[in-house]
Amino acid sequence: MKGANFVLISAKTDVGKVRDENQDAYAVGHLPDGVFAVVCDGMGGAAGGQIASSTAAEVFSSAFPASYESASSERSLKSMLTVLADKANAAVYDLSLRNPDLKGMGTTIVAAVLEPARISVVHAGDSRAYLLRDGEITQLTRDHSMVQMLVDNGYISEEQAEHHMYKNIITRALGTEATVQVDFAEFPAQEQDSILLCSDGLTNYISANEIKQILSQEDLDNAVSSLVDTANKNGGGDNITAVVLKNC
Repeated sequence: MKGANFVLISAKTDVGKVRDENQDAYAVGHLPDGVFAVVCDGMGGAAGGQIASSTAAEVFSSAFPASYESASSERSLKSMLTVLADKANAAVYDLSLRNPDLKGMGTTIVAAVLEPARISVVHAGDSRAYLLRDGEITQLTRDHSMVQMLVDNGYISEEQAEHHMYKNIITRALGTEATVQVDFAEFPAQEQDSILLCSDGLTNYISANEIKQILSQEDLDNAVSSLVDTANKNGGGDNITAVVLKNC
């Protein structure tokens, strides 16, 4: 769909081929000077993961437009995104305290704001943000995971991390504790930039190079559908969510 400042948004979520329930959630919205999106990947027994992700996405996105009106500088936008993540964390955590069946539930979060001149990203967990620019793809986030810690400390290589037994163990999430630490980053934006937000159900089954090739398609909706379809063809072992924002 087309919004202000000629920014395109396309999104798709899929249960995959193995799971019985989709515990991913996403939300998108238009702003006076851009767009925003958020992707959450829930975890927890029974319905806990679905409740965690949908609650976090709803709390984050519903408060976004009003909060954005008063956040224009880098510092205030960073503060705004951090506060929204804190609110989402508190909402999920409070639900888990009130309902014993939901104890231990949580969710990753990755959110982005795309404006004419800048890209702002906040995240916790292993849901990712990528930038496609001039035919090259760059991962904008760094996983908060056990495997990433092993890579960072030189114990294993990036190649070994792809199939490591601890690959799905994350070190940060919303809702598992009373407080959460999120990472914020800002990047300059250019025309024709594409920003992909996705859950690990996509990145565990499709390489960055495949993502680059698919996102280079002219039709954005077809590209997003192709991302999800390819992850399913490659196994579909988890829920899959892909949201793309494109500067036109």
